[in-house]
Amino acid sequence: MNQPPFEVADIVCAAGKSFIEKNRSRLSWQHLRILRAIERCRTAALGGHLDQCSRCGHQAISYNSCRNRHCAKCQTNARDKWLAAREKELLDLPYVHVVFTLPHQLSSLALSNKKVVYDLLFRTSAATLLEIAADPKHLGADIGFMSVLHTWGQNVLHHPHVHCVIPAGGLSLDQQRWVHTRYAFFLPVRVLRRVFRGKFTAGLKRAFRKRQLAFPGSLQPLAQERAFRSLLRSLFRQDWVVYAKPPFEGPRHVLHYLARYTHRVAISNHRIVAFANGQVTFRWKDYAHGSKQKLMTVTAEEFLRRFLLHVLPHGFVRIRFFGFLANRRRKALLPVCQRLLRMPTPSCPNAALPKASSAALWQCPRCGGSMLLVQSFTFVELNAQLPERRIRFDSS
Repeated sequence: MNQPPFEVADIVCAAGKSFIEKNRSRLSWQHLRILRAIERCRTAALGGHLDQCSRCGHQAISYNSCRNRHCAKCQTNARDKWLAAREKELLDLPYVHVVFTLPHQLSSLALSNKKVVYDLLFRTSAATLLEIAADPKHLGADIGFMSVLHTWGQNVLHHPHVHCVIPAGGLSLDQQRWVHTRYAFFLPVRVLRRVFRGKFTAGLKRAFRKRQLAFPGSLQPLAQERAFRSLLRSLFRQDWVVYAKPPFEGPRHVLHYLARYTHRVAISNHRIVAFANGQVTFRWKDYAHGSKQKLMTVTAEEFLRRFLLHVLPHGFVRIRFFGFLANRRRKALLPVCQRLLRMPTPSCPNAALPKASSAALWQCPRCGGSMLLVQSFTFVELNAQLPERRIRFDSS
C-alpha cells in the first residue's frame, strides 16, 4: 500500500497545541498521552535502530513506534500476530456476521460512562446470541464467537456498535454432535433485536440502581429516577438495530475480514486526502445513500475532537470471545468441534504461530534482501549519530 499523503500525526503536530489549550478542562491525562504518542510515533524522539541488509549490506536507520493502540501506524504488527493465532482456531464451515448497535439517544450517556456502557454492550449482545442459539426453536446449540467493539461511524462521530463473527452452527448441548444452522441468516434478527433491547435496558436499570452511572453537564436531569425511567421507556418503544450480514464464503474470507476490522482505529491515514489552512478533508462512505464515497471537510480542531471521542478506558479489552471460544473453554471445546466437523488437528498446537526471533524486520529497498537489526539508539544517541541534521524535540 502506498504511503498516505497525510497522517493523523500531521494534524496533531499542527493543531494539537491550540486544541489542548482550548479544551484542557475537558481532556483527561489519557487524551494528552495519546496525542503525545501519536505526535512522537516513528520520530527520533522515541529512539531508533540501525538495520542492515543481509544480502547487499545496505544500512538504514528507522525510528521506533509508539505502540499505542489508538495510533493508526502501530496496528499492523499487532494485527498480524493476532491473526496468526486465530488462523488455527478457524472451523471448516461458513461464518456469519452480526452487528449490534446502540440507539443514538444513548450516545451522550455512553461517552460519559464508557467502561460501564461498553461492557454492558458486550455482555448483553453476547448473552442475546447465546440464549437464542440455545433455544431448540432456533438452533438448540452452544455457539462460539468473537466480538469486536467499534465506537465510530464513517464520519468519525460517536456510533458504538459490536461486530460478532460466528461459525454457522454450534455444539449440541450434550457436546456429542455438531448442529448446523437452519436459516441462511443464522438466527432470526427480529428476535435478536427484542431480546437485545430488553437485556440492555435491564442492565442500564441495574447500573442506575447501583449508582454506577455518572451524569455530568447536560445529563444531570437523568440523575433523577423518574427522568431515567422515562428514557428507558422511550428506548423500549423503538426498534433497535441488529444487522445480520450474508455469510462469508469460507474461513479464509473470515481472516481477510478480521484483518480489516479487529485492529482499526477511528480513521486510517489513507482516508485523509487533504490538510491545509487548518482544514482536514477525508473520505467517508454514506451508508444512508447507497454507500456512496464522499468527501467531508472539517476544521483540524473538530477533527481532533471527533478522533478523541473514541479513546477507550485504560485497560479496556475491545476484542472478546464468548461461548465455546471463551478463553476458559476454548482449550477443551475447540478440539471437540474440530473432531465433530472431521477437521485434521495439528500435531503441534503452536505450529501455525510465527516464531519470535530477531529475523527480518523489513525488506531491503535496493535488493529485496532481509533487513536485520544491528544496533539500537536512544534519542540522544541518534542526535550524536546524525550531527549534520540535528533532530529537535520539545520535551515539555
